[in-house]
Formats: sequence, structure tokens, C-alpha cells
Amino acid sequence: MSSTNIFHDLSELFAENLVQNPVLCLGTFDGLHLGHKMLLEHLKKRSNDLNVSSVVVSFQPPPKSLLQGVRFLSSYEEKLKLMSTFALDAIVLIPFDFDYAKTDKHVFLDQLKALNPKEIIVGEDFRFGHKREGGIEDLKEMCGCVENFDLLDLEGRPIKSSFIRLQIQEANVKEAARYLGHDYFAIGTVQEGQKRGRGIGYPTANIMVAEKKALPNGVFAVEIESSHGRHFGMANVGARPSFEEQPPSLEVHVFDFSGNLYDQNVTVHFKEFLRSQIKFAGIEEVKAQLVEDERKARQVFGI
Repeated sequence: MSSTNIFHDLSELFAENLVQNPVLCLGTFDGLHLGHKMLLEHLKKRSNDLNVSSVVVSFQPPPKSLLQGVRFLSSYEEKLKLMSTFALDAIVLIPFDFDYAKTDKHVFLDQLKALNPKEIIVGEDFRFGHKREGGIEDLKEMCGCVENFDLLDLEGRPIKSSFIRLQIQEANVKEAARYLGHDYFAIGTVQEGQKRGRGIGYPTANIMVAEKKALPNGVFAVEIESSHGRHFGMANVGARPSFEEQPPSLEVHVFDFSGNLYDQNVTVHFKEFLRSQIKFAGIEEVKAQLVEDERKARQVFGI
């Protein structure tokens, strides 16, 4: 196959008959961190070695997000964007809801068996089925070759989505990027806001991201991808202390830009934390702080 095919159910993949005897890689892949990348690189190598299709089977939202209320690192669109760099033959991104969470492990195993996989690749902590009853031994009974990879570590610390999520919560976006192997980013749609920034010389793009997306709180130097190209800027993320009646937001001021971003999907890359949020006494304090924020952000980018 020349391009990645996207499915939302294993039965769809079987019905289309697009893959035969594939190498499968199973996992949640939230954030697609360095450990996940290692699995997908091995998937591509094994599928090339065996001259068969490469297929990833994942879930969205991640089970922990639905069952434990944990915020996810990657939305549906963000996960596909990250996986697109691997030129996979097929991605099965299964919608994970409360009904699917009750799926017996044997149902999942039978669906995998119908694909007659050559090999299966998983991380050491992969579980599946109702109450996480399925594991590596079940997969080995179904498929003769199952590779179970230990967690990758960085400087002695295991690379896990939970640790990266903590870094995001604490606004440590540069540390998160080290474990991810890429900038932490958010994809969202630009919507019309209150236009307060425009009145003080700092117009902002108000970006609506996926519900339950993990966002760092504070002010950040950011890089923005849009249909207009890539631009530098600064973002205010979270509650707005000076405007408490408004809900939390992701607002981005794009440097040296005068185009229209309304209704566009944009990608915001978090480059560096600048400061925590502050409640200002008046509009002049806001202006002065924004000037200082811009100076620091431009210094980050050397512009």
C-alpha cells in the first residue's frame, strides 16, 4: 500500500482485505514518546524484513482518560499526525468508550487472530480486555511470535506517558520534549474571542482544543503551524486571572503576522516556559508585562 489507511475497528481492516499476515504493533501510544517511537521503528523494520504490511492497533481516548479521568497527551488528530511520520500501512484507532471497555479479552483476541499476524509487537505494560484481563501470555497463545519490549529509559528514568503528563502539568515543556522526542503540541481550531488583546496591541488567536487535552498552565514561547506557514509567538494557557468570568483558554499572539486565522486548524508547539500567570491591577500593567513577555519569547527564538 502506498499510503496509510485509517480504520476504527479491526473488523473493517479484515473486511477490506488490505493486509495479509501483517506485523501488528499494539498499544495506547499516548503522546507517542521515545519508547513508542522505538516500537514503531521496529514494526517498520520487521514488516520490511518479512515483506508484509505494518499495522498499528491503538485506542482513543486512552483507557485511563475515560476510566480514570486522566487528561490525554494526544488527541485523535494529534496521534495520527505523530504516526504519519512512520509511513505505516494501516492504523486501527479504536474509539474507546464505556461499552468497548466491557469487551471480553477473547473477542479482541479473535479479531486479531482473523488477521493471521506474522508477528505482534507490544510494550511490557500492555493490557487489554474487560478489567485489563488480557496480557502478553494470551497474545502468545494466539500468535507464535510476540515481541515484548521493556520500557525504554532516559538517564535511568523509564519513559512513560504518566511521567510526561506530570511534566506538562508542572509546565516543564522542555523536559517533556526530551522524553517525547518532539515538542509537546496542541492542535485546535481558531475561534472568535473577546478581542481584548487587539485593543492593547496584542491580538490573540483563541484556540479550541480537544476536550480533556492536557495543557500546561502559564505563558510560553510557541511556534505556530497554519495554512500561512510557521510563525513564532507567545501563548497564554489556562485560566485568565485578570478576567475571571471567562473559561480557561489557549490564546496565542503570533509575531509579525497580519493574516486571518479564524476557523483554521492550527498546531501550537510549546517551546519554552516564560512565566506563571499573574492577576494584574490594571490594563497598563497588562501591557507592560506583555511587552516583557514578547521580549523574552523573541530572545528564545533569536529574533
